[in-house]
Amino acid sequence: MKIWQKNIDVNKDIETFTVGKDRELDLQMAAFDVLGSLAHVEMLESIGLLKADELAEIQKELKNIYKEVAAGKFVIEDTVEDVHSQVEWLLTQRIGEAGKKIHSGRSRNDQVLVDLKLYFRSCIEEMVGNTNVLFGQLISLSNIHKDKLLPGYTHLQIAMPSSFGLWFGAYAESLVDDMEMMLAAWKICNKNPLGSAAGYGSSFPLNRTMTTQLLGFERLNYNVVYAQMGRGKTERTLAQAMSSVAASLAKMAMDVCLFINQNFGFISFPDELTTGSSIMPHKKNPDVFELIRSRCNKIQALPNEIALMTTNLPSGYHRDLQLLKENLFPAITSLNECLEMTTFMLQNISIKDAILDDKKYAYLFSVEVVNELALNGTPFREAYKIVGESIDKGTFKPGKSVSHTHEGSIGNLCNDEIEHMMTEVLSQFGFEKTHKAIASLLK
Repeated sequence: MKIWQKNIDVNKDIETFTVGKDRELDLQMAAFDVLGSLAHVEMLESIGLLKADELAEIQKELKNIYKEVAAGKFVIEDTVEDVHSQVEWLLTQRIGEAGKKIHSGRSRNDQVLVDLKLYFRSCIEEMVGNTNVLFGQLISLSNIHKDKLLPGYTHLQIAMPSSFGLWFGAYAESLVDDMEMMLAAWKICNKNPLGSAAGYGSSFPLNRTMTTQLLGFERLNYNVVYAQMGRGKTERTLAQAMSSVAASLAKMAMDVCLFINQNFGFISFPDELTTGSSIMPHKKNPDVFELIRSRCNKIQALPNEIALMTTNLPSGYHRDLQLLKENLFPAITSLNECLEMTTFMLQNISIKDAILDDKKYAYLFSVEVVNELALNGTPFREAYKIVGESIDKGTFKPGKSVSHTHEGSIGNLCNDEIEHMMTEVLSQFGFEKTHKAIASLLK
């Protein structure tokens, strides 16, 4: 059953090609399609397009379908094109004529727009939650290992003393900025496109403010043409936020792959969390972090994929937009898995003690010696020259004490301040408002 079909059967090859993976991917939006319909029909009744008894009948059955989705019993049949058609078909089969009225004042264009925005809101909340758990793990490890030193590198050459407090804390603060990006995506996703119909509005006297409130959106996409143009742009913005998180994870994964290497030997994991070789019995491979690195690099390509798929599309709806789901939906799942696995692995990390006692790290402390001379009155450039000459002559004997006190340094990590920044960002999402609205819609 196709809600757009008239009296001509579409060629089966054309149908297969145009439907693509929609049935499979639309299952992820089924609950949100029902929520959008619940808000829409309540609005239709308020403007006289549904009778009160029809509304009650439709609401009851939509809530039953919602329960079926939640229980995993909802399917999109092979004879049905998409989730919108399946919900409307089920409704019509179960309650009759009233079910045929729910499409008044909307198009599949704005129906899928609202489904996507509701779905993306839910996905953002899950990604934010997983990021916050990882953030907490990083801050905890930073505090626990704040006094354990490790080499800092520039150009992959030994540079200056660092610490595990700094290393873990750096990625924690990176996630704060990533959540700023995600907050921007949330704000764009949290605008209501419902009522824009096919992209040019409706001659029905729709109350779009009402559906905005019912669905817990912060505000409307006011201009109906822009509401339709927002498809593609919304996905690209979300992909950019996901890419930011992925960049942090990929860089951390690369560090881990280096640090676990025997030539570094800074960290280790239990044997059961590493993998072996088919011919080399000594191997303990960091496959988890290698896959996190690759998955997250793939996610970083997502904004560009979406940009290329939507570049130079004129205003209005185009079937090209359907394919965005094939790129974005699996990436959301993958990023959540990477966040969860990174947290799990870090819960089981072991840190080597006294790394810098190794003689090859002696030159790490050259800057400390230069600074000490400068603090005692030697001009910095002269102090630099003195220490450089002692290194060249092989007479350099560093002291290994580190005295860094400024904000964000080894001795002053400012983790409390970093935690405060994350709390401040997370408080702006306002997930509770959307929960309250959806709960009210379903009661």
